[in-house]
Amino acid sequence: MTRNRTIGILIFDGVEELDFVGPYEVFTMSNEVHGYEGRERPDRVILISETGGKVTGAKGMTVEAHVSIADAPPLDVILVPGGMGTRREAKNTGLLQWIAKAAAGCEWVTSVCTGSLLLCVAGPAKGKRVTTHWSFIPALREMDASAAVLEEVRYVRDGNVVTAAGVSAGIDMALWLVGQMHGEDHARKTQRAMQYDPAPPYAAAV
Repeated sequence: MTRNRTIGILIFDGVEELDFVGPYEVFTMSNEVHGYEGRERPDRVILISETGGKVTGAKGMTVEAHVSIADAPPLDVILVPGGMGTRREAKNTGLLQWIAKAAAGCEWVTSVCTGSLLLCVAGPAKGKRVTTHWSFIPALREMDASAAVLEEVRYVRDGNVVTAAGVSAGIDMALWLVGQMHGEDHARKTQRAMQYDPAPPYAAAV
């Protein structure tokens, strides 16, 4: 029997858009696939910002959250995206405390790109094997907050903490997570429904 989960995706000013939109699409498409096959859509997917209001992404996209951190329900999955805004939020004590508290009750604690910085500073990924965007790997290593910062990987699992590399890698990580929650066959159907087939990555010269 499929378990119902609440998946919370944090957003903030300066968030990298695909970091959260990609996984949002995966999780909500997973729900659609359940619906196509006559089942209940099991996962509630919500966007969470500090105030519950609008945020402006790194590329100018404006998005309104569903709830604030104060009003967010208990989460089964938390996803922290990256973007230039993570450098500011890494000093936001209130938000970091919320991440730590929310993550403590989660089945899965995840990040995309430089979102791993926030998971390390807040505590859930401290001492874990993690990854991040290739350009941020040296900086994260210098923090000495992780057991190891891995490179040339799309995502890394250490216990219930799963961190993805930059931007588009969040889609791969989210599909893997759907497979863990709902089975590999369902994850493949979700991937097909999205028509996500990234190889070859750039074929303009063919």
